[in-house]
Amino acid sequence: MSDESSPNFILGYTSDETVLLDFDEASLEMVKYWARRAWKKFKLGGFIVLESSPHSYHVVFNRRVYWSENMRVVAWVALLSRREKMRRWFLMQCIKEKSTLRVSPKAEVSGVVKPSPRLVCCEGSQDNQIAGYLEFSGLIQGLVDELSQSVVR
Repeated sequence: MSDESSPNFILGYTSDETVLLDFDEASLEMVKYWARRAWKKFKLGGFIVLESSPHSYHVVFNRRVYWSENMRVVAWVALLSRREKMRRWFLMQCIKEKSTLRVSPKAEVSGVVKPSPRLVCCEGSQDNQIAGYLEFSGLIQGLVDELSQSVVR
């Protein structure tokens, strides 16, 4: 480990009761299409779409579900959308037995920092799981901002 190396902390939202989707290398239109299909088919109450980096999106659904239904929804989207990265993300969530999406900034190997995911779309109800997600991500963003200001001083 070199002296220039520094830890890369990534904070995420983890849940076994919230349906989460992680789309990489996707268009916003395609993400909204699959979010709407899952929302209606599984009666998930509503959803938000967050841009986690260019052409990468997170989807958070509003209705609380059991783990088995959660994974049924994610598997359905992964299989029907034929998104290989979504399929691999789904398998990792199955192994962990909880789903996680990044909420903090992320430093990449090249030194480029991906900002915290930002809200780009919302539809339907936002009062249950989405409200909890937004409260948590707001708390994390506040901590990141406070720490960043402390380092600058």
